[in-house]
Amino acid sequence: MAAESSAGATPSVPRDWHSIDWKKAHVNVRRLQARIVQAMKAGKWGKVKALQHLLTRSFSAKALAVKRVTENQGKNTPGVDKVIWALPLRRLYIPKANGKKRPLGIPTMKDRAMQALYLQSVDPIAETQADPNSYGFRKERSCADAIEQCHTTLAGRGEMAPWILEGDIKSCFDMISHSWLLNHIPMETRILEQWLKAGYMEKSVLYPTEDGAPQGGIISPVLANMALDGLEKILREKYPKKRGGKVHLVRYADDFIITGASKELLEKEAKPLVTAFLQERGLELSQEKTKITHIEDGFDFLGQNIRKYNGKVLIKPSKKNVHTFLTDIRKVIKGHKQVKTVALINMLNPKLRGWALYHRHGSSKETLSHVDHAIFQTLWQWAKRRHPRKGKQWIKDRYLGLHKDSCNNGHSFSERCDEAVKLSV
Repeated sequence: MAAESSAGATPSVPRDWHSIDWKKAHVNVRRLQARIVQAMKAGKWGKVKALQHLLTRSFSAKALAVKRVTENQGKNTPGVDKVIWALPLRRLYIPKANGKKRPLGIPTMKDRAMQALYLQSVDPIAETQADPNSYGFRKERSCADAIEQCHTTLAGRGEMAPWILEGDIKSCFDMISHSWLLNHIPMETRILEQWLKAGYMEKSVLYPTEDGAPQGGIISPVLANMALDGLEKILREKYPKKRGGKVHLVRYADDFIITGASKELLEKEAKPLVTAFLQERGLELSQEKTKITHIEDGFDFLGQNIRKYNGKVLIKPSKKNVHTFLTDIRKVIKGHKQVKTVALINMLNPKLRGWALYHRHGSSKETLSHVDHAIFQTLWQWAKRRHPRKGKQWIKDRYLGLHKDSCNNGHSFSERCDEAVKLSV
């Protein structure tokens, strides 16, 4: 590959992977990305394309793209070529909470690296054009930010909107119109079309893809976000603050809520507007999951339940989320009846820590205590099953160490000869 141009130049191309100056590579890419944003804001789309072309052919961008796909969690998942290092995608299915399965399309390593490369040129534009209250698949944004915005919108000063449209887009990734993407995504159309039309392999049969951006592709989340961006602008233009209506949007990927002053406003005005916006992109609302709710009845969003109690909005872990989490924990415990205690602790702690940290920002004390007790009871049954001829005191002395912060009478689950590992959340 030739040396980079003066926009982010390096005097020569390193011949050894380990000799690459990664800090300098990041600086080169960020400089070009900043220039892309400046050109876009100035309306110089010809310059935007030229800078994108320069970025996608620079050594720094190519090196970072390869680095990304060879060091992330997907590095051990091969595509249809069975090579762990545009071919059709490999089709996999992962279970969903409702019992259905979500299809994933796994590109080959080469295609993943190419997508990571072109993502670097598209992402600056996507971020600049993104809806202000879009939080999914964006840098420096998270579920916690989306939940915080919900609280700000529903519990701020003054009289707040009492009605919420809970929106869910039906099979968003699988249904996005290819023609819309090809006409609106600012990247090389030939490359994008190859990815969209690559098809997927399942049981040695090639299936064509006429719509959608496959879940599993590195660039797919950004394509989906760009397809959905613009809805908040339309709502703000139709319902400016001075006209009232209290219409606000909070979106995380394809899940969103829209607040409103009345049920009629959301049902007869906002919902048809959203339907028309989505239809242009080949999408539609899920009739099963889309509904209008009063804030005093509460609604679930991103695993949290948001509800007003006596004039105060509280955020708690949703019952569905708690049930799913406990089911998973019980499955792990009951499925490993004979493993060593420390091995079970090592399997459970990441799950417990991650779930507790996700819900720690809300009014979760009561729920966390309930979950802690439920897990403790399951572990107690696990310990008793291992030693059917031993008494409760013996089991207690072996597995339950004292811990001043534990919820279960001061005890935490551990092994007598191991360092005590606190299990309770």
